[in-house]
Amino acid sequence: MSPLSIKNHKLHYLAIGLIAITLLSCIPGFEHSPSDTQILEQNLNALVESFRGDVGLYVKHLKTGQEIAINADSLFPTASMIKVPILLALFDRIESGDLDYDSTLMWVPEVVNYPPGGMLSSFKDSPSISLKKMISLMITYSDNHASLWCQSLAGGGVAINEWLANNNFSQTRMNSRTPDRQTDWEQYGWGQTTPREMADLLSLIHENRAVSPWASEEMYRYLTRIFWDDEALSQIPRSVQVASKQGAVNDSRSEVVLVNAPGGDYVFCVITNHQEDQSWDDDNEGFTLLRQVSQLLWLIYK
Repeated sequence: MSPLSIKNHKLHYLAIGLIAITLLSCIPGFEHSPSDTQILEQNLNALVESFRGDVGLYVKHLKTGQEIAINADSLFPTASMIKVPILLALFDRIESGDLDYDSTLMWVPEVVNYPPGGMLSSFKDSPSISLKKMISLMITYSDNHASLWCQSLAGGGVAINEWLANNNFSQTRMNSRTPDRQTDWEQYGWGQTTPREMADLLSLIHENRAVSPWASEEMYRYLTRIFWDDEALSQIPRSVQVASKQGAVNDSRSEVVLVNAPGGDYVFCVITNHQEDQSWDDDNEGFTLLRQVSQLLWLIYK
C-alpha cells in the first residue's frame, strides 16, 4: 500500500469516529468532551500530513475555549487576508476623526499605481466613490486597487504595523509598500501572519474589542458579506452567519473564518505555503483542503 493510501485509510477510520460524535451531538444537552476534540484533531492532522506542501491550522471553539493548533504559530503569507489588518487600521483612523466615514473620494488610477484588473480599476478617471463602498470592494470582492487605496488612507504599512504591535500582534505585518520590509516582502508577499494571530484578529472584531464597539460592529458586518464563497464557506449552510476573509496566490491558499453556529461560535484559520499544486481549478489541493477542514469543523461544532 502506498503512503498516500495508508493516510487515506487512516483518515477513513478516524472519520467513522467523527460521524459517531456528530450523531451524538444531535441529542439535546450533548456537550463535546476532550476526547471529541482529540478525534477531530486526529482527522485534521491526517489531512495536513497528506498535503503536498506546508500547512498551518488553528481552531478555537469560543464557547468552550477548546483549541486545536497545527503549526499555528509558524509564519505564512497572508495574501489577501492582509486586508483585515488594513480594515482595522482604517477604522482606527475613522474612530480618531482623521477620516470621515461618510466621505466621498475621487478615483484616479495614479492613486495606487497598480496594474489594471478588478472592479475599481474599470472605473473611468475621476468618478466619485464613497469610502464605505470602497471598503466593501476591499472586503466583499477583495479588489486589490480598493485595498491599496484603503492601505494608503489607513496611513500605509507603517501605521498598520504600529496598530498591530500596539494591540499585541507580534507576527502579523504588512510588507508591501512598507519601508524596511523588502526582505519580508520577497519571502511572504503583501503580508505575513500566523494562523493563530489571524484567527485572533477576527475574534477581536467579533467580541467588539477592536478599535471600539461601534467600529467592531461595522467591520464585522463587512466581513459577513463575502462574494468568494466556493471554499470554506461552501460547507456551511447559507442560513448561518459567517465572517471571513480569503487569500490566494499560486503556492498559497488561505481562509480565516468565524462561524456563528447554533452550537456556539467557532473560529479557524487555514494557510498553506509552497504548494506543489499551483493550479487554479476548483480541485486544487489547497482549495480542497479548505473545504475539507470547514466540513469537519461544521460536523462537530454545528
